[in-house]
Amino acid sequence: MEFFKIRRDIPFMENALIFNVISFLTFAAAVFFLVTRGLHLSVEFTGGTVMEVGYSQPADVERVRRTVAGLGFADVQVQNFGTSRDVLIRLPAQKGVSSAQQSEKVLSALKAEDPGVTLRRTEFVGPQVGEELATDGLKALAMVVIGIMVYLAFRFEWKFAVAAIVANLHDVVIILGFFAYFQWEFSLAVLAAVLAVLGYSVNESVVIFDRIRENFRRYRKMNTVQIIDNAITSTISRTIITHGSTQIMVLSMLLFGGPTLHYFALALTIGILFGIYSSVFVAAAIAMWLGIKREDLVKSSGRKEEDPNDPNAGAAV
Repeated sequence: MEFFKIRRDIPFMENALIFNVISFLTFAAAVFFLVTRGLHLSVEFTGGTVMEVGYSQPADVERVRRTVAGLGFADVQVQNFGTSRDVLIRLPAQKGVSSAQQSEKVLSALKAEDPGVTLRRTEFVGPQVGEELATDGLKALAMVVIGIMVYLAFRFEWKFAVAAIVANLHDVVIILGFFAYFQWEFSLAVLAAVLAVLGYSVNESVVIFDRIRENFRRYRKMNTVQIIDNAITSTISRTIITHGSTQIMVLSMLLFGGPTLHYFALALTIGILFGIYSSVFVAAAIAMWLGIKREDLVKSSGRKEEDPNDPNAGAAV
């Protein structure tokens, strides 16, 4: 399915150096903010108190959030849990204040507004648990990266594997750089979004790489730059359809999902936009500079070049 068909190949690789310089500067800025500002970690990573309260009728989450924030708690997470009458509250740890004192203070404030509020459970997430979650998250990220490299090396060639993983890590670091610069809260949901972006971004790279391999088989007289430009141009319509539909869904979460989904959707939005950019201008360009050539992907078969306008080109009987 195509919305449109571009008749002439767009010379993407002609400006690859300029775009990769921009990418490098953006990447360097993201690393700088990560080092100097760091991530604003949520309760899951830093430790704190988790409360579950129940209401006799559907709870007003925004009202609960304002009440708890009015007690002096910063970075409070309030969301429905299970049903609309159950609310989960995450409170950051405070020096000199125990978990029991925090929960009693919050429950008293909530009861003052609605005497029917009941405390279902309360538990304390210690710093050690948060450190373990951070460590496990880094391990998950490393495993995803290694898995992607192995997959691409087997499916295509090691040069494509290196190019794709550099582009994907470029996306991840830039997402983290945004969160460090603006001090947006980095939670487990955001970590899940980052891992999702890795898989999503590599999918776009695989589509382009697959078309590059196909072009090497079909167009014997084209050089590598022409092959890559044709591959990217011929997949633009597909990119608009898939990424556009995905972004509409993510945008709906960003606008209407409330505070619970806000940063999750924000991380996905940044990742999708930079994922398209990196697949075209970073991954493809790095593969070109690593010297990808026809012999790396196609074994000589003595076939003649196929006519690009032949509707039966590439067909097998």
